[in-house]
Amino acid sequence: MRAWLVIAILIFASSVEAGSPTDSLLRELDKLLAKRDVFVQRKADRINVLKVQLSKTNPEAQYHLISTICEEYKTFVYDSAAIYVRKLLKMAHGSRDLSKIAHARVKQGFILLSSGMFNEALDSLLVVNIHPASDSIKIEYYSVLARAYFDLIDFNSDDYFTEKYTRLGLQYIDSAIRLCEPNTVTFLALRAMEYVRLRESEKARVLLEQMVHEYSLTDPELAIATSTLGHIYHMLGNGDMAIQMHLKATMADTRASTKETLAVLRLAELLYAQGDLVRAYEYVKVAMDDANFYGARHRKVQVAAIFPIIEGNRLDTVERHRQLLFVYAVLITILSLVIIGFAIIIYKQSQKIKEADRSIQEANKSLHEANALLHEVNKHLMEANKIKEEYIGYYFNINSEYLMKIAAFKQAIDNKLMAKKFDEIRLVVNNINLKKEREELYISFDRVFLKLFPDFLSTFNSLFAEEDRISLKEGQLLNTELRIFALIRMGIHDTEKIAKILDYSINTIYNYKARIKSKSHVANEEFEAHIMKIKAI
Repeated sequence: MRAWLVIAILIFASSVEAGSPTDSLLRELDKLLAKRDVFVQRKADRINVLKVQLSKTNPEAQYHLISTICEEYKTFVYDSAAIYVRKLLKMAHGSRDLSKIAHARVKQGFILLSSGMFNEALDSLLVVNIHPASDSIKIEYYSVLARAYFDLIDFNSDDYFTEKYTRLGLQYIDSAIRLCEPNTVTFLALRAMEYVRLRESEKARVLLEQMVHEYSLTDPELAIATSTLGHIYHMLGNGDMAIQMHLKATMADTRASTKETLAVLRLAELLYAQGDLVRAYEYVKVAMDDANFYGARHRKVQVAAIFPIIEGNRLDTVERHRQLLFVYAVLITILSLVIIGFAIIIYKQSQKIKEADRSIQEANKSLHEANALLHEVNKHLMEANKIKEEYIGYYFNINSEYLMKIAAFKQAIDNKLMAKKFDEIRLVVNNINLKKEREELYISFDRVFLKLFPDFLSTFNSLFAEEDRISLKEGQLLNTELRIFALIRMGIHDTEKIAKILDYSINTIYNYKARIKSKSHVANEEFEAHIMKIKAI
C-alpha cells in the first residue's frame, strides 16, 4: 500500500511539474541540445566561407575579414581564435596604424581572457595605446579590462585582492559607460554589470529585464543578459527564475554555438541543488564538452570541481533507484500473484453466474413462450366468445322467426281443419318456399359472418392471383365457395357438416375446396391455416 502511495505521489508531482514554465523550457533546451552538432556545423560552414573569401581578397581588405573570423572563433575554438588574432595583430603592426594595433590588442586580450590566461590578457591589454582608437574600440577595451578584473575575483575567490580588483573593474566600466550612447544595449549591459558589482541587484535586474523584453538582442547578447539575470535571481533567492534565466541563456548559447560559457554549468549546479540529478548530470557533461571543445583552462577546472560531485550523487541515486525498483518488483510480483488468485476466483464465480444466467434465460424464454401461447389462446378465446355471442344472438333470432312462422303455419292449418277446408290445407303447405327460406338463412349467416370478419373477402382474395380472385355479384354478400371457407373459419372443419348446412353432397364440397385451393398461390396443405389467420374485429 505504501509503495502505491509513493508511486501516486510521484506521478502527481511529475504532472504538476510538467505544466510549469521551467519544465517547458527544459524540454525546449533538450531539443536544442539534441541538435548541437547542427548548430556547430552551421558556424563552421560560415567560418569556412569567410576563409575562402580571405584567400581571394586583396591584402588591403584582409584585415576586416580576419577580424570577422576572430569574432566567430573567439567563443568557439580558442586555438583557432589565437592563430587568427596573431595574424590580425601582425597585419596591424605591419600597417603601423595605431587604431588597428589597439583593436587587435583588444581582440587578443578578450581571447586570452576567455581561455583563462588572465595574466597574459592583462599584459596584452595594459600596454595598449588606446587614445588613437575610435570610441567603439575604447568601449570594448575598457569592457574587456573590467571583465578581466571581475573574472579574477570570481576565479581566485581571494578576499585580499577582491577590493582592489573590484575598484579597478568599476573604474574601467565607468570609463566605458561614459563613451556609450544612453539607452543602447551596450550602455544597459555595462550599467547592469556595474550594479551587480556594487551589489545593487534590484537595479541590475530592472535594467536586464528591460534589455530582454524591450530590445532586439542577438543570441550572444541574450545569453549574457539572461545568464546575469539568473545570477541575480539566485542571489535574491528566487530559484525557479534563476533556473529559467539560465535555461534561456543556455539555449541562446546553443543556437550561437558559444562554447566559452558558464550558463550551462550554472544551470547544472542549480538543478543539482534542487535534486534533479539526472538533468544536472546531463548538463554538466555538456559543460565539460564545451570546455574541452573551446580549450578554456579555467572552465575545465570549474567543471572538474563540480562534475565528480554530481556524478557521484547520480550513481548513488541510480543505486537507490535500483534498490527501490527491486522492492517495487517484489511488491508488484506479490500483487500480481494476488491479482491472479482473485482473477481465478472471479473467473469461477463468473462461470457460475453465467450458468445461472443461462438457466434464468432459459426459464425466461420458457415463460415468454408460455405467455405468448397464453396470449394467443386468450385471443382465440376472446374471438371464440365474440363469435359465440354473435351466433347465439343469431341463433335465437332465427329460431324466434321460425317459431313465429311455425306458429302461424300451425294456426292456419288449425283454422282450415276446423273449417274442414282440406283442399286449402294443401294449398297452404304448397305455399312454403324452402329454397327462399334457405337463401334467407344464408343471407342472415352472411351478414353475421361479415360483421365478425369484415376483411374476410379482401384477405381471402389476397391468396390468389388477380385473375383468380372471387368477384361477387351486385347485392351478393358471399357465394358458395366463400361460405364453405367461412364455415371453416368459424371452426367447422368437418366436410359432412358443411355439406348438410349448405345442402350439398360431400363430393360437391370436396370439389369446391379442391378447385379453390388449386388456384391459390399458397400450398394446398397450408391454405386452411391461412384462412384461420383471418382476424375478427
